[in-house]
Amino acid sequence: MIKWADVIHFTNKGNPAPDKRVEKTEAEWKQILTPEEFQVTRLKGTERSFSSEMCSLFEPGIYECKCCGTLLFDASEKFESGTGWPSFTQPVKENAVGYHADRSHGMIRVEVTCNVCDSHLGHIFPDGPPPSGLRYCINALSLNKVKE
Repeated sequence: MIKWADVIHFTNKGNPAPDKRVEKTEAEWKQILTPEEFQVTRLKGTERSFSSEMCSLFEPGIYECKCCGTLLFDASEKFESGTGWPSFTQPVKENAVGYHADRSHGMIRVEVTCNVCDSHLGHIFPDGPPPSGLRYCINALSLNKVKE
């Protein structure tokens, strides 16, 4: 189980190696993503809070990266955070998500990305429920829900 100390370690010392890498040009990403998806995933944008019904969906399944299809989060780790974005307590694998210092907007946060294609997913905070205490606050536009 990943804890906040692990997040800080990965942010400062480097992320676990991904199982594979997917790299495309900006033009290639624009061909496969909608303009809104491109803005969020490739340009580190943020969708409007409460703009997706994904926040209130809690049926079983797996969430994958919108850009490369890497499995990222299990619905069993999803919870209602009240923030307006889908929230999870853990990724499916330690090396599925990358952690990066984000000093934009006059604050220090930890950005989370797909560790395979570097797609911007959202941010992580140490205010989630036990036992991990983590809240992966994820843009719904960066995810696809797939059935298992």
